[in-house]
Amino acid sequence: MKKASSLCQVFSMKQKRDRTLSDSSALEEDQFRPPVKPERSGDTRDTDGVQTCSLHAPPQSDVSAGTLSESRYEAESPDEAALVFAAKAYGFTLLARTPDSVTVRLPSGNNLVFEVMDTLTFDSNRKRMSVLVRHPITREYVLYTKGADSSIMELLRTPNTDQKDMIAATQRHLDCYAKEGLRTLCFTKKVISEQEFEIWTAERKKAQAAIEGREELMMESAVKMETQLTLLGATGIEDRLQEDVPETIQALREAGIQVWVLTGDKPETAVNIGYACRLLHDQDLVINMSCKDKLSCTSILNCTLEEMRRYARDPRNVDTTQDVSLVIDGRTLTLALGPDLRERFVDLARRCRSVLCCRVTPLQKSEVVKVMREKLRVMTLAVGDGANDVNMIQAADVGIGISGQEGMQAVMASDFAISRFKNLRKLLLLHGHWCYTRLSNMIVYFFYKNVAYVNLLFWYQFFCGFSAASMIDYWMLIFFNLFFTSTPPIMFGIMDQDVSAQMLLGVPELYRTGQGEGVYRFSTFWATMLDAFYQSLVCFFIPYLVYQDSDIDVFTFGTLLNTISLFVILLHLSIEIKSWTVIHWLIMLGSVGLYFAVTVLYSGLCVTCNPPSNPYWIMQYLLADPLFYLISFITTVVAVFPRYLFHVLRNSLAPSPLVQARHLDRLDPTLREQWMKEWRSLRGGGEVRFPEPPGPESFADPQSPSDEFSLNVFADNQTSA
Repeated sequence: MKKASSLCQVFSMKQKRDRTLSDSSALEEDQFRPPVKPERSGDTRDTDGVQTCSLHAPPQSDVSAGTLSESRYEAESPDEAALVFAAKAYGFTLLARTPDSVTVRLPSGNNLVFEVMDTLTFDSNRKRMSVLVRHPITREYVLYTKGADSSIMELLRTPNTDQKDMIAATQRHLDCYAKEGLRTLCFTKKVISEQEFEIWTAERKKAQAAIEGREELMMESAVKMETQLTLLGATGIEDRLQEDVPETIQALREAGIQVWVLTGDKPETAVNIGYACRLLHDQDLVINMSCKDKLSCTSILNCTLEEMRRYARDPRNVDTTQDVSLVIDGRTLTLALGPDLRERFVDLARRCRSVLCCRVTPLQKSEVVKVMREKLRVMTLAVGDGANDVNMIQAADVGIGISGQEGMQAVMASDFAISRFKNLRKLLLLHGHWCYTRLSNMIVYFFYKNVAYVNLLFWYQFFCGFSAASMIDYWMLIFFNLFFTSTPPIMFGIMDQDVSAQMLLGVPELYRTGQGEGVYRFSTFWATMLDAFYQSLVCFFIPYLVYQDSDIDVFTFGTLLNTISLFVILLHLSIEIKSWTVIHWLIMLGSVGLYFAVTVLYSGLCVTCNPPSNPYWIMQYLLADPLFYLISFITTVVAVFPRYLFHVLRNSLAPSPLVQARHLDRLDPTLREQWMKEWRSLRGGGEVRFPEPPGPESFADPQSPSDEFSLNVFADNQTSA
């Protein structure tokens, strides 16, 4: 606990819970001992009517220890809960809170019931909130306000000499707390006369009853009241990172994901957290932009861009990347996102390794996401845990909400919900990769299956005068896609795993294989379509040439084609499946068994189900003919052999990182872990390359830059280092 003459205090709970990206509720247990009871020194009172007292350990009988120890508080944010517990540690206990009153127990043991006249809620424009109460002793109307120092300091009344010293000391403490990574708040009060209260209340009720422009009128009334404030002090609350946050950000970067942080914290706090979570590194060239006017912002953008372009054009810097990080505050961000500076800001941000935007409003967060989507044409993902992140989550292509102490607003507005930030690694690198590859392969396979099957009817049109006649029974055509070949591709899109979970989480760079064109490429699509045409040609013309000039009827020929097509389509899928399980075998064999069972039953019972066709005893006739088995085997092999050969040659001569990862999956777990550790020691961003087999010559320490850079850019006669 720190205390200064300006009443600046750091409220840090002994058993502090994670605040950033935490559990689903801001429900706090009382972790403090019963408050101490003061010993009265006379009956003197201060200006607010509160008894002055000295602190001594109270007799336990004077305090309802059972009630206090079991008290639980529920707050809109963990910051408010921490402040309530800190006040309780000093003997000021919140006993009850209703919409119209607040009951507080003083260290003396007396209770004060404050009448709540109105509450001015927080919004992103004012960056503060206030409560107007009536003191139970003095009967004065008092406005208490808390908010960011940037919005509070400019609303203070003209100070005298003592107050100037207090404000200066408070600002020093705020800067100190921010550098330590604490979340800072300023507290003020304002005593309002009876006449001022009545006039303001009338305006407030008029604004609340307005039909048009209600929000603007409400804000104007709040701003009118929050003036000429008196500074009470400032607080700093520890904003502890959750476990594995640095490791998660590092893994996302290795996966080729650009990580930005948009926060409302002070620049000092944001930078401190940036280093703690490994968003910023000691060897980074950090550009801190803080400008007060458009001219200085333009000058800094132009100079910085020119230096970065000059570095990129230098032949000595070929195949090297400049580790540059950008830190920009909300006021400068507003200037940089203007119409004339937007292109230059986007170009600068694109060249930076990481971007940290501090003191930004929820609207600025969403604007940054929209600008990057439009200008860079990239896929954006936003992660947030509070109501101030809703705009950003909705503006991104994919929104992820974290159910924590900040409430459920972010979760309700998101596409996915997680309980911890570290789960983002598994969500993206594991399930994201699997989902992308499954959907891509399944979509391509569905196109292939339909083209390969429908083309059988197309080739037949050359022999029936393009009369749209079919050589396959209509019911068999319907059943083929509805029952016989529908379940295997669905199973393929749900259960296939091209690489194990251990490899995907241990080697984040494998996620890069899905970026850009990834698996679903034009070349892959058209190559599969050509393969479908080839397979349909083989499936039609090999049986046609065998039975040419024979007395086989058209529906017997069609049933033979239908059977061969089933074998080819399922065998093609078998080549594409990367991980076989018992379910795969059951579904594949079950589809074949269902086809023969239904066809035999249909041929045996249906005599004239679809006149003029007569499918009676067709399948039984084919099953009794040895030529049927020979043709089915030869045709299936000839149709699928090119694709099988292509996979063998590609995986042998030019294996992709995913193929190499599958090879490592087959190794002994101990040996596989050794290979992964060796690969981690040799990797350096960019393309995924696996090492040669382990050997003493393979373990070479990568060169790391020894120079540490730091560049702070300030405008308007500010310090520069």
